[in-house]
Parts: sequence; structure tokens; C-alpha cells
Amino acid sequence: MHTTDTVREAAAARSWKASDLFVRSLEEEGVRFVFGIAGEENLDFLESLRKSGKIRFVVTRHEQAAAFMAATCGRLTGRAGVVLSTLGPGAANLVTGVAYAQLGGMPLVVITGQKPIKKSKQGLFQIVNVIGMMSPLTKASHLVTSAAMVPSLVRRAFKLAEEERPGAVHLELPEDVASETTAGERVLARTVVRRPAPDPKAVDDAARLVERSRRPLILIAAAANRKLVRRQLSELIEGTGIPFFTTQMGKGVISEDSPLWLGTAALTEGDYLHCAIDRADLIISIGHDVTEKPPAIMGHGARKVIHINFYSAVVDDVYCPTIELVGDISHSIYALRRRLRVSPRWDFAYFRKIIDHMRLQIGERADDGSFPVKPQRLVADLRSVVPRDGIVTLDNGVYKIWMARNYPAYERNTVLLDNALATMGAGLPSAIAAKLVHPERAVVALCGDGGFMMNSQEMETAVRLGLDLTVLVVNDNGYGMVKWKQQAMGLENFGLDYTNPDFVRYAESYGARGHRVERTEDLAGILRECMGSGGVHLVECPVDYSENHRVLTEELRAKTCLV
Repeated sequence: MHTTDTVREAAAARSWKASDLFVRSLEEEGVRFVFGIAGEENLDFLESLRKSGKIRFVVTRHEQAAAFMAATCGRLTGRAGVVLSTLGPGAANLVTGVAYAQLGGMPLVVITGQKPIKKSKQGLFQIVNVIGMMSPLTKASHLVTSAAMVPSLVRRAFKLAEEERPGAVHLELPEDVASETTAGERVLARTVVRRPAPDPKAVDDAARLVERSRRPLILIAAAANRKLVRRQLSELIEGTGIPFFTTQMGKGVISEDSPLWLGTAALTEGDYLHCAIDRADLIISIGHDVTEKPPAIMGHGARKVIHINFYSAVVDDVYCPTIELVGDISHSIYALRRRLRVSPRWDFAYFRKIIDHMRLQIGERADDGSFPVKPQRLVADLRSVVPRDGIVTLDNGVYKIWMARNYPAYERNTVLLDNALATMGAGLPSAIAAKLVHPERAVVALCGDGGFMMNSQEMETAVRLGLDLTVLVVNDNGYGMVKWKQQAMGLENFGLDYTNPDFVRYAESYGARGHRVERTEDLAGILRECMGSGGVHLVECPVDYSENHRVLTEELRAKTCLV
């Protein structure tokens, strides 16, 4: 027999442990990192990871943070991130991070351990129905019942997690299944699936609708934040001159130093941007779905809407499209641009006034020297020191609104905020993942004091990994977002205040360097020093949120539409 045939037969006859086969399947998917905390039910899997020469296991201090990290890898790369936990309490700790990925459209594969399923030595100790718990939060949740199932289940999980709309998929690997063997290595290769093109008749109808409108606007949302969309979208905007605005998760798809940028829908209503939206008779909605909190602009009968997305629209009270172009977004934009003719009917004069007014307004108090730091100054100083391709990751708080509104993004995926689940606690873990994916780029985590403390233990993870990372903690000793809403409702301040640790000493206890802003004029210099000196830095910055009510509630409604 030929030697090659002998080798093949020997390989086919070899027995593979399920956990080894699982890790080999992850390698085939191109996985670089697995984040998480293992338990005794994961020990075979952990040993298989140890032997992998391609995958780095990142030990975290909490499963929730690990899920945020893995989801952020998925968001930045388009390839599913991977998170690992044990059974019961470990799996339960994943829930917020899994929901974060699912609602935010971030591809994620979740692997949890479980007690042996073929025999029991410990009764129901630590047992919860993890499959049932994960099912409502994911695109699919499967139990691995044999080693032979591993290759197909892993390939299916990644395919489903990465397909539009991306999200989370869960696999439960019981302890006894992880250690069992199967004959033959049957790792399944990744496949490339080309997405369908939009219906030509729908493209014609959409083009006619745009040409007949008088004041069309382009909305750029989360699903437009894909690798191949930017070029086609740039050609559409530059070729037609139609102004555009973004949702919070659509920031940076088109550079926001464009003269056609109208701003970001940071508020639901009442901002300068909504004055333009109120005058528009057509919204070309690219990559929007109702999972991301929308500007309240596209309800039934409000104005005509062209829906361009990978999937058809979910219609409800706030989103009711007139025409839908369903298929690959890049291809849909290309087809629309080829068919569309610039119309003499279009009138963008009012929109240009709004753009001028917006730029003046977001520049207001950007040089305010008062202390504590005003949010406008904080955002302006941060923008002045972060490179164009630098990444800022955010928790959820009122500073997120100021960032979305006042911080121009020049590249896609450089402002990583969450306006779907809108959870606290993701800023620092997301920054760690962003730095692992893009070690050559500057990364800053912008956290509120409340959100930072929800996963502050990951400072140890950042230090242990040897990352160059700056964490900017804005400190108001309270839950500022809710306090702003409480004030806007005319209610007494109650139940939202707390005290904080000494953040400088806290950072130093982890081996990081701590800094405290004591004068507003020092903020930019401290940030610049941190970003240029390497290592993990924490900067505590007291913030004065007295501007929230004046700018975000009262003045906008009083003056913005008078231009």
C-alpha cells in the first residue's frame, strides 16, 4: 500500500477526544481568543486549549466581563467571539453579556460546561436549566450529547452567529461528553456564502421615490457598520449630495468631518437634528432595525421611508417603511446609486443651516475652564488627543449622550457604545478586547463611576495582559443618567447617590498608574501623557452635569428650529 494511503488510514482510525475536536474546530473557524473562567466541568476543554498553538485563553475576573470582551471581538472583526464558563453560577453570570451581543448584533459563541449527563454523582448540585436560560437570549441554544456531534454543531454555531442579523449562539458541553472519544478527525471547513442582491423592481421603485422627493435624508445605523459598506455609501453620498445623519451605533461609517454630516441621533427627540428630520419628506434608512433605540421619526404616516438592510423590516409603531431593499447592503446601495439620478427638485438649503447651527452648538463650551469639568470640554479634550483611528469604548450613562452628540468619529468602529441593550459595565472589558484585536491602535475606555465599578476588577486583567490602555472615569458620585431624567420629570433627587473609593489608589492596587484631574486645563495633557507612556492608566475626572438639563432638555426645544 502507498505510504500516503497508510498515513490517511491511520489518521482516520485515530480516536479524538471531544474537547480536542472542539478546539480543533475553533481553530478552523479562525478563533484567536477564548475569554472566560473555567470550572471543574471544563477541565478537559481547558487542557485542549492549553495544547492549542493558535488560541489564547484570556482568564477574566468575572464571566459577564468575559462575554463583553468576546462580543466586542465579534463586533470589531465580524467573526464570532468566544466565551467560556462553567455550569450554574458561571453560566448565569454570562446573561447580561450574552444579551448585549444579541441585541447589539455582535456575533458570539457561548460555551458552558455541565455535569455529566449519562450518570450523576452529585444530584442536582449547581444544576440550572442553562439551555432554557439561554434560549430566549440567543439565536440558538444546543446541548452537545456526543463527541461525534462536535464538528457539525461548532460549524453551525459560528455560521448562525455570523449570519445577518448577527448574534449569540450557545453550546453546552457536559463533562462526560467532553472526555469521550470518537474515531476520525472530521473538522468542518468554513464556507463563504454570498448574500442575495435586492429585487431590481424594488430598486427602481426606490430610485423613483428618491428622485421625486424634495428633502431626502440618509440615515446610517448599526448594520451599515460592515467592512464593504463604507465605499458604496461614500459614493452614494458624495455623488448625490444628500445629507446624512447616524444613529449612535452607526457613528463613523462615514467620516463625520464630512460637510454633509447632520449629526448623531443622541436624543430621541428635541435636538437640532430633529429639526432637519421634521422637514425631510423621505428617509433612506440604511442598516436600521428597531432593536437599536431609534429617533422617533419613522412611525406610520410620519414620512416616507426606504428600508435598506440584510433582512426585511420589523414593523412597529416607530418604524414603518414604504419600500424595502432586502439583500446585501453594499450591493443594494450600489444598485440604487447606478439607477439614481440627481434631481433638480432636491432642496437642501434648510439642512445646510442646521449643519452650520449644529457645529456651532456642539462647539459651545468646548473651551470652558470651570471645574469640575463640563461634559462639552471633556468630549472636546478627548477628541483632541485620540488619533483618528483610535478607539473609545463606553459604558452606558449620560456621558454616552454627550459623546454620541459632540464627538465626531472618523473611522468605523472607533466609538464602541451600546444603544440596544444599553447596559452599564461594558466599557472597560470592551477596551481590553479592542486592544487585543488592534494592539497597534490607541484605546481609551470612557466609563462613568457607576459603570466602571461594575467590572472594575478587570483592571487586573488589563495589567496581567500587559496592555497599553487608558481608562477615563468620569466621577459624579451618582447614577447621572437617571438623575437627569428624574430632574426632567420635576421629581426630588432620591435614591441615586453613592460614594466612591479613591480611584487613584484603587488603580495602583492593581499595578496600574492612577491620575486625578484637579484642574480642567490639565485634562488633555494627562490623557496625552497616559496614551504616550505605555501600560495601564486610570484617570479620574470630576464632571459637572449641571449642563444636562439646560442643553439636553430646555434650550434645544426652545431655539434649535428657529434657524
